[in-house]
Amino acid sequence: MESPENDEATAPRSGAGVSAEGFGMKGPRGWAFRGVSVDAAPGSLVAVAGASGSGRTCLLLALTGRMKPGEGHAEVGGARLPRRMAAVRRISALAHVPGVSELDPAFTVGEHLRERALLRRRFGGSPLALLRPRGERAAENGRRIRTALEAAGLDPDTLPKGERTSVRDLERLEALRLSVALALIGEPRLLAVDDTDLKLNDAEEAAAWSMLRSVADSGITVLAVCTEVPEQADAVIRTDRSVDAAEGTGEDAAEGTDEDAAEDDDAAGGKEAGDSHADDDSEDDTDNEEGAADALAETGRA
Repeated sequence: MESPENDEATAPRSGAGVSAEGFGMKGPRGWAFRGVSVDAAPGSLVAVAGASGSGRTCLLLALTGRMKPGEGHAEVGGARLPRRMAAVRRISALAHVPGVSELDPAFTVGEHLRERALLRRRFGGSPLALLRPRGERAAENGRRIRTALEAAGLDPDTLPKGERTSVRDLERLEALRLSVALALIGEPRLLAVDDTDLKLNDAEEAAAWSMLRSVADSGITVLAVCTEVPEQADAVIRTDRSVDAAEGTGEDAAEGTDEDAAEDDDAAGGKEAGDSHADDDSEDDTDNEEGAADALAETGRA
């Protein structure tokens, strides 16, 4: 009989549809974004476009269940926000979000990859998978890493020191590819990427959008923050048109990230009746606290 993890590896995956109507979030300094509406099919590449400070990152975090909206509603993969924020977090992943999912410049590429695969197995996989022989677990981790690197277009053999190359020595596009690969190791249905075109020249920017287009074509829905809308985008959300500047806009208008998510779900009203995956964030946080130290120790990042 095949293990749950093997079934998971062969099962077809589909992206998460994203829809929103009148979606907004207000912080102490005013509206971060407001009146956002979108309807994107699974496997779409959605450009979240606007000037820096126009609320792009806040919107990205809100649509992935990391920040609680203040008005309107959204639905991601059938889970309605803000009521089911934990459910949305389980099917989404973040790449290159400052202060939330940044790369550690002192880590090597290989260390980042092995750590992410280990943490995914500890906290994102089936508990029964932890009982499998060490060789099978290692093979599964290797498969996920290879698949993620291929999807992100990053070949460690082309780096100056291969997998031993430090993040601080990566070019901007290489770092972006690594961040995307790390997010894809968990095989999410929704990938959210911040600052996609920041500090890239024209050729690098074209390569980055080609990579994200390929990820979306594989079935994963992609939300990508940018300044200029690429021609590859299937849908566009413009944050700089969603709020009157006089009211206060941007990331400074709201507070909170992943670390606030547990309180957000409690405030959102708990789980929906009949939901087989209860939005019990307090239990999720307890599991993380109990296992995180051991998981990090195995990677040498205690």
